[in-house]
Amino acid sequence: MEVPVQTAEIFKILSKGQFISSNSSDKMISDLYNVIDSEDNFEILRDYFENINFVLEKGNEYFYFSRPETKVDLEKKLERAFEWIDTIDFLKTFDNSFGSGYRFTPSDILVRIKTDAELETKLDGLKKHTDKVKHQDILDKVLKKLIDDTFIELENEITHQYKVLASFKYLEQLILTINIPDEVIDEIPE
Repeated sequence: MEVPVQTAEIFKILSKGQFISSNSSDKMISDLYNVIDSEDNFEILRDYFENINFVLEKGNEYFYFSRPETKVDLEKKLERAFEWIDTIDFLKTFDNSFGSGYRFTPSDILVRIKTDAELETKLDGLKKHTDKVKHQDILDKVLKKLIDDTFIELENEITHQYKVLASFKYLEQLILTINIPDEVIDEIPE
């Protein structure tokens, strides 16, 4: 089993909890995606990383690591999932088409907040995840988390335009997999 020469770089990125997306503007990332996406390489890398307790997962146009979870880790992940649900709700309220390939600037969102009370309320709801008070600061913190977790990237430093990466589908899938049976809907406090 001959692993690709890029294995160390792939591990370095994925072991930080980041994603390797097909539509990244960073040529190195998109090249790594192509290396992993090769059917032979995916199988070899999956087996290789499995030996060190990492599971190479393939999403729709992105790759990431998963690991067996302890109860404490699972609780932290659930807290993080609640944060992502609030973030996705905010972004989809801004624009329902917000998803892979979407481009935006923070100023687009801030201008819209001034005329959209629902969007402003949802941004205010993100305060609990950011420890910030001002809209600009809350938004900056949310965008930084999205960048750090490789769901978006700064595409143009001059215009501050961001691009949503294919890995954002992971968050959308997370929300779509939440199933609340009809019989318990009335039991959930609003």
